[in-house]
Amino acid sequence: MKLYFSPAYAGSGYAFETTRKSQWVAQSLDSDPIAGLALCAPQPLSIEQVEQVHDADYVRALRTGVPLELAQSQGFTWDAGLWPMVLASNGGAVAAALDALQSGLSGSLSSGLHHARRSQGYGYCSLNGLVLAARAALAAGARSVLILDLDAHCGGGSAGLIAGAPDIWQLDVSVDDYDRYESSDRVRLSMVHRADDYLGAIERELQQLWTRAPRFDLCLYNAGMDPFQGCPDGGLQGITREILAARERLVFKACRERKLPLAFSLAGGYIGEQLDQAGLVDLHRLTLSAAAQSERAGRPS
Repeated sequence: MKLYFSPAYAGSGYAFETTRKSQWVAQSLDSDPIAGLALCAPQPLSIEQVEQVHDADYVRALRTGVPLELAQSQGFTWDAGLWPMVLASNGGAVAAALDALQSGLSGSLSSGLHHARRSQGYGYCSLNGLVLAARAALAAGARSVLILDLDAHCGGGSAGLIAGAPDIWQLDVSVDDYDRYESSDRVRLSMVHRADDYLGAIERELQQLWTRAPRFDLCLYNAGMDPFQGCPDGGLQGITREILAARERLVFKACRERKLPLAFSLAGGYIGEQLDQAGLVDLHRLTLSAAAQSERAGRPS
């Protein structure tokens, strides 16, 4: 299974989990490989691809740093490495989506995607790689795409960007109200405030989605680890490593059983007093391990 990454994912001078953890996870795979995963570098996005989703003035600001307030609207200090970083990382999300359409299962060590708006960044997200990937998949022949967002925080950026796109759906199960939005027929937000309800809510929402939605050609899975109880931003007490491992098995099994191609990205997860760098990497490796196990169990076709 292809797992997209390049050192450019961590190319910004601004050091923060969103700009560095892809490299930490890749380094962990060097020292402790997961059988069945092959790292490969994606093609960076072009300006023309980015402008299919994002406003040209905002794209110019990200590229040049002018105006600085707009270039830093995601919350990072701008430097010349930011633009190639987001082109590479979001290019990985697109590459994984296109690969999954062919192979059934793929992923990228991308994060910082689902809050980005058309005309600005937001919540540590510069470009919305989920919507960019969905648009690329549709252009490649997919008829209907699902964004499954299990980051701790709500995916309000994605919801806004797909409001007028009838062939892109979103299911968002969140534990933190940040970037909350109103649900619609195609864009469903479910809030969970008790750890005991978390897995059941995801399973229930998926089952309801399968009965009312079209048959999807691709699932884009935003696999956030920030619901973890030790995460300082978004964590919900009682959501343990074991619950998140079960969540990953649930998602990959659900897609495999429906023969639904899946492309995943890493999404949120932050270091704090109860979660160090090694612990954060271990959480994100749960997604990679579940993907590898799903691949061995029989990839979608």
